[in-house]
Amino acid sequence: MHRFFFRLPALLTCLLLTQPLYAGEQPPRYDQISLSAEASTEADNDTLIARLAAQREGSDPVALSNSVNQLISQAVSQVKQHPEIKLQTLGYQTSPIYQQQRLSGWRVKQSLHLESRDSKTLSQLLSRLQEHLALESISYAISDELRQKVEESLIKQALEAFRQRARLVTEQMGRKSYRLVEMSIHSSGQPQPPQRLRASMMAMESSVAAPSLEAGSQTLRVEINGRIELQLE
Repeated sequence: MHRFFFRLPALLTCLLLTQPLYAGEQPPRYDQISLSAEASTEADNDTLIARLAAQREGSDPVALSNSVNQLISQAVSQVKQHPEIKLQTLGYQTSPIYQQQRLSGWRVKQSLHLESRDSKTLSQLLSRLQEHLALESISYAISDELRQKVEESLIKQALEAFRQRARLVTEQMGRKSYRLVEMSIHSSGQPQPPQRLRASMMAMESSVAAPSLEAGSQTLRVEINGRIELQLE
């Protein structure tokens, strides 16, 4: 019987002996505590948002399209006289109308999205636009500028609350200091849902009074989640 022996190089032997048992194994972590803190406030809605639509029904889709295009073009011209109002034209739709499973006509519709921080001006404009367009929905929101300003203040408050909790836990556990391991910051709000308006708010041929509006407010909140590690010394 022949016996065969293999000699591994000394360097390779050392590498094999020093490799961990499982690849990617993390060193143990001790005295880690998860904490959370939050800050919230009521912020006034400062932006009025409205959606209007031009809609026509009939048997001639070409004539309907021309009528809708004309209404939208006139409305766009009126809105553009007020640079403080943001304007966006929305989807153009042509859809068939069926009665008893038979084609009876066509419906053509296009919508406008209006947005402004000058709610008084936009409200007055809506009363004029409603002479020919249907007011579909209306709501208030917080502008990006105000939201950013409020959230920055809330982040400072939430961070201070987190630090106070971390110090409290550290002291109560008999330690002198802690190390921040990880942290995440989340912001949230509850915007006002659009108010879907009844048929009485649809387009009218006569002058329409400006709608009565209450901006209201919404709660903005910042939440911080983190993990600290208590230090031995």
